[in-house]
Amino acid sequence: MTSFLWYIILKGENNMAWNEPGNKDPWGRDKNNSSIDGVFKDFKKTIDDLLGSNNTIPPSSKKSAGFLSAIIVVIYLLSGIYIVNDGERGVVLQFGSFNEITMPGPHWVPRFIQSVEIVDVSKIRSVQQKAVMLTEDENIVSISFAIQYDIKDASDFIFNLREPDITVSQAGESAIREVMGQNSMDYIITEGRTGVAADTKKLLQSVLDSYGAGVNIQTLNILEAQPPEQVQDAFSDAIKAREDEQRYINEAEAYRNEIIPLARGKAKQMIEQAIAYKVKLINSAEGEASRFTQLFNEYKKAPEVTKERLYLEAVESVLSKSSKIMIDVDGGNNLMYLPLDQLIKRNPSKSYDNNLEQDNDSSIMNQINNNKNNFNSRKRDLYNE
Repeated sequence: MTSFLWYIILKGENNMAWNEPGNKDPWGRDKNNSSIDGVFKDFKKTIDDLLGSNNTIPPSSKKSAGFLSAIIVVIYLLSGIYIVNDGERGVVLQFGSFNEITMPGPHWVPRFIQSVEIVDVSKIRSVQQKAVMLTEDENIVSISFAIQYDIKDASDFIFNLREPDITVSQAGESAIREVMGQNSMDYIITEGRTGVAADTKKLLQSVLDSYGAGVNIQTLNILEAQPPEQVQDAFSDAIKAREDEQRYINEAEAYRNEIIPLARGKAKQMIEQAIAYKVKLINSAEGEASRFTQLFNEYKKAPEVTKERLYLEAVESVLSKSSKIMIDVDGGNNLMYLPLDQLIKRNPSKSYDNNLEQDNDSSIMNQINNNKNNFNSRKRDLYNE
């Protein structure tokens, strides 16, 4: 800067005619009256006094040297100030070797002794790669994956990695090849993408930590996993067949879930009916046994009456099931025939109830049942007497 100012001043003295002795300036004024010329002269004099130019010794050399030293010290101190922004870390190097890591805020380092490398640790970096790999069942899979990472140790990131993206990409490919070699093709291209990505991320992080890379793997996503293009059609058919198989299985499961509750309900119903029938038979048997016991007791009391009553009940039971009745009158030679079957088939012309019409069969059966009930009631009355 000082040399540049001297160059301007000297060039002005040599080239400007109005600045030569005995000449006037372009405005017709004497050079001693020019304020600009006075400013340049004063500035030149000050510089000469400080630097001792034109083979002259400054009047106060110690004062000038102290002033220059102060300026140099101030410039040196100001040059060592640096600011670390949020999300960044400052890696301080002392003679090229690691010294410390500084946090966000203003800091100072002695220049020429220490230097600073600012590293953005909050930035998410990403790499993406596509490769063809071999699976456990010796099939080939074309896979595309993406890795996102950030910096967890700024010093390791600077000193141990020359090309971070290349290192992460190559380490990721190596890790995913190892994981792919431990799984089958069907698992990888169907439901196993998430599991393969998680295993690969874990393995990749351990590899980078062993390198001392200072890198933290945020996510590892498998973007595409499919067989090579040459066998894509055949594999699509296989996938379709697998989907059909799964569909049939689902339909069978749905039918099973529908039919099993119905079968269980029907079985329970049959069990309940069987239990009810069992209870009915037991109660009926117990009732018959009790009836027989009571009848036997009554028979012992009145044998003749009991015999007649049993005979009448037996005849009633037999004749109630017959459609033809033969009637014999005591002391007569005539045999009367009552064609109940014809009477049953004949339709009645009139009904006992004007509001309801019933067929002849129902009327006759009702009459028979009424007669039966009347007969039973007479028998009970006779038995009670």
